[in-house]
Amino acid sequence: MADLAPRGTDALQAGSGEGPDALAVSGLTHRIGGRVILDQVEFVVPAGRLVTLLGPNGAGKTTLLSLVTRLYTAQQGEIRVFGHDVRKESSAALSQMGVVFQQRAIDPDLTARQNLAYHAALHGLSPRRARDRIAAELGRMGLTKDADRKIRTLSGGESRRIEIARALLHDPRLLLCDEATVGLDLRSRADILADIRGLVRERGVAVLWATHLIDEVEAEDLVVVLHRGRVLRQGRARDIVAALGADGLNDAFRRITEAAA
Repeated sequence: MADLAPRGTDALQAGSGEGPDALAVSGLTHRIGGRVILDQVEFVVPAGRLVTLLGPNGAGKTTLLSLVTRLYTAQQGEIRVFGHDVRKESSAALSQMGVVFQQRAIDPDLTARQNLAYHAALHGLSPRRARDRIAAELGRMGLTKDADRKIRTLSGGESRRIEIARALLHDPRLLLCDEATVGLDLRSRADILADIRGLVRERGVAVLWATHLIDEVEAEDLVVVLHRGRVLRQGRARDIVAALGADGLNDAFRRITEAAA
């Protein structure tokens, strides 16, 4: 399973031959109102790995995830999910994904259980399968006792965990998280990120974790630095820091983005 190569090398390295990458983005360019939002973006998310898409607000992270999930149609380039072209094989690609959007996407006037049941029905899960998966995800999240509380009565961290549970109901192999911890306190952020890392480690779920928060990145994480719609650097966080002779990832990120100004 190959790592992400820094921008400027020959090419992104594909998978090891054990199967297709969870997500492969190549030559992705997108304009909105004539303005370039993404410019020749290329990277991969290897199967069973977490990749952090790191960039400030306005970098193009949400647009990128909107293209991957087919909310927008890519104008140029290719996006593949486990080998399936999202444009030509949308159903096969989308069925492999779970998505946690930046904006809240659950009904505050429904209970946690009702929100999950509705989402399970959209995915075509049978009533029995839905009950089993809802119970399993609520149990894994430690939220079984809160199943019949309305979302508006839950804390921000609890409601966010319900959204993650919802995204996992159909057992996706790729989870996309767009600023999933935004607005949460430090403890809730840490708990959610620990849960996501546990999914990668224990269930082999591939994750694209989009964030502007550098403290959510660990030294061994694979990172794609996105700034003003362009991938400026990618690789292991510790390797990016070492290559720049930086004092840490904060310093490395500052140098990378200032150089591109």
